[in-house]
Amino acid sequence: MERFSVGHASGADWRGAANAAVKNLSAGSAEANLGFVYVTHELGNDLGDVLDLLKSETGIESCVGAAGFGICASGHDYFDEPAVAILTGRFPEGSFGIFDTERGEKDQTGVSPAKLSGVEGPHFGVVHGDPGGADILRVLPHFAEATQSFLVGGLSSPEAAQSQVAGAVTGGGLSGVLFSDAVPVATALSQGCQPIGPVREITECRSNIAVKIDGEPALDALRRDAESDAPQDLRQIGDAIFVAFLVEGSDRADYVVRNLVGIDETRALVGIGAPLERGQRMMFCRRDADSARSDLRRMLSELRGRAGGAPRGGIYCSCVARGPHLFGPGAVEPSMIAEEFGDLPLIGFYGSGEISHDRLYTQTGVLALFL
Repeated sequence: MERFSVGHASGADWRGAANAAVKNLSAGSAEANLGFVYVTHELGNDLGDVLDLLKSETGIESCVGAAGFGICASGHDYFDEPAVAILTGRFPEGSFGIFDTERGEKDQTGVSPAKLSGVEGPHFGVVHGDPGGADILRVLPHFAEATQSFLVGGLSSPEAAQSQVAGAVTGGGLSGVLFSDAVPVATALSQGCQPIGPVREITECRSNIAVKIDGEPALDALRRDAESDAPQDLRQIGDAIFVAFLVEGSDRADYVVRNLVGIDETRALVGIGAPLERGQRMMFCRRDADSARSDLRRMLSELRGRAGGAPRGGIYCSCVARGPHLFGPGAVEPSMIAEEFGDLPLIGFYGSGEISHDRLYTQTGVLALFL
């Protein structure tokens, strides 16, 4: 199977950026039957126009994508400017199907996955979620279980009412494309936060407020683990310290990170950006550019070993808190991917949450390779 074609560009407006991105597609795009398209949030309200131009210029009717806070492509990234990235590829007939949970009949959970994609026996999906729409934490695991698919993707920018593409512009739920096992893939996730204390347990909580951790006031546990990492002014602690919840059945290596949203020094309470349950295992962690870069390098090396030969193309979804906000200028993440995989045809976006398997992560980078 031929490698994918990639085109990306910035411009003064949607038309300039989209025309340049399409023009930069290589000749192999003429045989493509599926397209991925990402735009920066400056073009979120123009996503329909970008999609129309892409279809008319390439003849590809099946397209998926989203608007992100930023986007990336093969060693480049774009932030704070109108930009478009396009990836096109040829897949076996009947091996993929586009879905949108906001269309068609829905079951009692709010989605009807079996009727949405039309692909037989899906096993992998690239998905985009709406951060301002349905309860993604509830819909995501249900959708993964109902389709028996391993999912990768992320949450789109909330700047536009319809910030996703699933054949047409859409929004409000979960959308994307499912693939059968005729499409080989390899995926991996890289964490952006480093644990700074032992595995602990929520022993008393109310909603998203941790009252006691390991039987002691929650703020005391936070102070002990954070030590020198915590700023003197605890009102600024949310920029440096986070909470990591261990994935059930895993060790310290797999965890989902959530923000600290408030601290009550008088009552020693800690507010966390997720519903809490008594008995939950958790760790405090810090965001650190050096450790995040090291973990991304480890992930890429391991993924290259599993991928074998040169991949046909890739999709990378990263957190908006990463990119230049964590690593500084220079397109660090896509450049590191290029260092490991050479001139891999790649596009991706920076969103407000990343999806891997059936979970919503933050502060991570998720890479999917088509083999």
